[in-house]
Amino acid sequence: MDFRYSPEEETFRAELRAWLAEHLPRHFAPGELDEEQDPDARFEKLLAWHRAMHAGKWVGIHWPREYGGRGATLLQQLVYAEEMGRANAPAPINPIGIMMVGPTLMQWGTEAQKRRFIPTMLSAEEIWCQGYSEPNAGSDLAALQTRAVADGDDYVVNGQKVWTSLAHRAHWCILLCRTDPTARKHLGISYLLVDMRSPGITVRPLVQITGDAEFNEVFFEDVRVPKANLVGRENEGWQVAMTTLQFERVGLGAVYSFDRLIRELTTLARRRTLHGRPAIEDGYVRERLARLATEAAALRCTQYRQVTRRIRGEPPGPEASVAKLFGTELNLRIVELASELIGEAGLIDRRSGAGDETTKWLRRILAVRAFTIGGGTSEVQRNIIGERVLKLPRG
Repeated sequence: MDFRYSPEEETFRAELRAWLAEHLPRHFAPGELDEEQDPDARFEKLLAWHRAMHAGKWVGIHWPREYGGRGATLLQQLVYAEEMGRANAPAPINPIGIMMVGPTLMQWGTEAQKRRFIPTMLSAEEIWCQGYSEPNAGSDLAALQTRAVADGDDYVVNGQKVWTSLAHRAHWCILLCRTDPTARKHLGISYLLVDMRSPGITVRPLVQITGDAEFNEVFFEDVRVPKANLVGRENEGWQVAMTTLQFERVGLGAVYSFDRLIRELTTLARRRTLHGRPAIEDGYVRERLARLATEAAALRCTQYRQVTRRIRGEPPGPEASVAKLFGTELNLRIVELASELIGEAGLIDRRSGAGDETTKWLRRILAVRAFTIGGGTSEVQRNIIGERVLKLPRG
């Protein structure tokens, strides 16, 4: 494989790099947002950054120009991810809309749905959340029980969702509902676009171990949803839902955040001591750092394979589960080494003013396990890889 970029792609890189140098706020220095203790203040900083990126047309760059994107090629998207990682620039504030809902509507939505929802996703005028998991339907998503009953031109929705990221800030939700309770569990499910301001919706934030409340319980009581907000066909929403999950798991730019984390981890190893000398001088630490860097490079190559699929016009395949599984567990290994290097200082509450890099790493240590659960647990990804990639028999 030829990893070199064309002159056109390097011109694109230069344009983005110059724009970031001019517009990226100084308070986005590595780790500073991790130290921001007020979730609302952190959100407002990221929202302002999103709006600046949108004004520069750097949000949803691969979307068609008619919907507000740049029509960027997949290789330009890779360049974009590289430069965002190099500059330590935060991702857009509307990740579910940009990464998942928009691409799903591109593939499954009506023209009216695309034109109505995509522009406001890009601008973050409307934030999106994902109504998939339920108290009794997590990894076994097809066991969901939230009901949508047809009534004239509407569906009437009743049920509960849980672990719904950004629901407390979201304007819209992609919602999986059971529209045919007599069908087999993977059938009879429909995919709806639900206005979170509709009467009958109650959102209850769930406080996490980090002190943030990004997850939520969401209750639906006789919520009316226009049938025009059905994506795909009634009772065939499972296929649409899996398309959304595949886009979620691809995460084209995820590997570049690992490169940054490994650089920060190397800096941490230089500053911490082990057996009376800088930890970076210890052979065990150096070997762990080298292995993490190698794994990040391997993940990058795996993601290049996904790019090849997309260039051929194919949606992300089950191989996306490889990147999701390996990426989230690589993240876990990075943070585990940081925890070892920090030692007992990592037990200090971040609000106590531990100082230096301890504060940002403590928040990452507390948050990291969530990534092995969201978007399909590591166990589910292993099943998908075994059955659909390796063609192993079901156990």
